[in-house]
Amino acid sequence: MTAVDGVDEAVRDPWLPDLLLRTERDALVPLLRRTPEASYGLRTACPGWTVRDVLAHCAAALVRIVEGRLEEGVFLPAANAADVAERADWPVGRIVDELERGLSEAGAAIAAGDGTLDAVALGEWIHAGDVRDAWGEPGAYGGAGLALALPLLHTASRKRGTPRLVAGLDGHAGPLVLGNEEAGRPAARFEGDATTLIRLYSGRPLVATRYELAGASEQELLIYR
Repeated sequence: MTAVDGVDEAVRDPWLPDLLLRTERDALVPLLRRTPEASYGLRTACPGWTVRDVLAHCAAALVRIVEGRLEEGVFLPAANAADVAERADWPVGRIVDELERGLSEAGAAIAAGDGTLDAVALGEWIHAGDVRDAWGEPGAYGGAGLALALPLLHTASRKRGTPRLVAGLDGHAGPLVLGNEEAGRPAARFEGDATTLIRLYSGRPLVATRYELAGASEQELLIYR
């Protein structure tokens, strides 16, 4: 068995997504409420989406989970675009209110499931990083949620079929093992900080980062395609 910070990969903590979402709520919502509305029109790392669009998508996805509206294809690009379009005329405050509700309540619904929706919590946290990045906030893909996000990244990297990678992270006592073993292929290796690792796996901009990657391409590591 491989481990992430001492946690056996076969043991799912059903409340980890809830803890990540609530941690992000406490950090992000105050920032959203004090930021001028004009800043919501800034572009993000998500092609074609502004900060407002990203938040509308995040709020809609979480409230769908809360309300059990998870029909087939619900999180595919067309459905995501439809959710954003539905909220095009909403005041920013209403979007933030819906997002706060989702961050507060979706974790319980995720915990009650079979783990399929755990990756949604990781995606929500990454999108919060997109917002911070667009606004020039420090620690865009870090902060209090980072230690909670890394075990979910471990799980997502396996479910999405990425190759085995051993990550030596700055400031972490031991390596983080991600992805899946492939016959005849040695594990890839990463050296750098954890926020850069998140950017790498989520396809976020790597400009001005510093890392070493050997044995795999950046494209192979993407968990969102």
